[in-house]
Amino acid sequence: MEIKKSEFVKSAVYERDYPEKKGIEFSFIGRSNVGKSSLINSLTNRRNLARTSKTPGRTQLINYFLIDDNIYFVDLPGYGFAKVPETVKKNWGNTIETYLKSERDKVVFLLFDLRRVPSNEDMEMLRWLEYYDIEYYIIFTKTDKLSNNEKFRQMKEIKKKLEFSSEDVFFYSALKNTGKEELTEFIYEKVMKYNKNKGKKE
Repeated sequence: MEIKKSEFVKSAVYERDYPEKKGIEFSFIGRSNVGKSSLINSLTNRRNLARTSKTPGRTQLINYFLIDDNIYFVDLPGYGFAKVPETVKKNWGNTIETYLKSERDKVVFLLFDLRRVPSNEDMEMLRWLEYYDIEYYIIFTKTDKLSNNEKFRQMKEIKKKLEFSSEDVFFYSALKNTGKEELTEFIYEKVMKYNKNKGKKE
């Protein structure tokens, strides 16, 4: 499967500003500069659909992208080491939590930089997702930055802090599009399953 059409819809902070529901939506969240925008651009074959920046904390709003006129990709504000005032960070946290608490049908992709052991903020985000009983999967980004041996050693360190099963994680390089086909197929399978179950309910 391949995404053929994608467009920016709107930015939002409050739930009242979210676009009209389209069914299930896929949200991307992670530390500032973890590569959310780059991953969305890679998946959609669009170089500048989502704004990328070397400055942590550039994404301050919830950005909605319509995919193939059917589903939304949602780019959530980054958290972590952004050099911004604490009051701004708190607002971002409120923005993220409001979205997670909303009744939108969602699957969340939590992005971790493969080169880093998950931070306290990462672990707090995991607890949030579990607290709100949200279906989520982990994507390890920037896989091109490490050799196979380095990846093996790094995964051993990560697993000291984080428990997960192999079917719940993806490995991705937005630079080389590694992992793109697998993740795209997974997304479309989720959409088909959701639509099938929704049809049964109706």
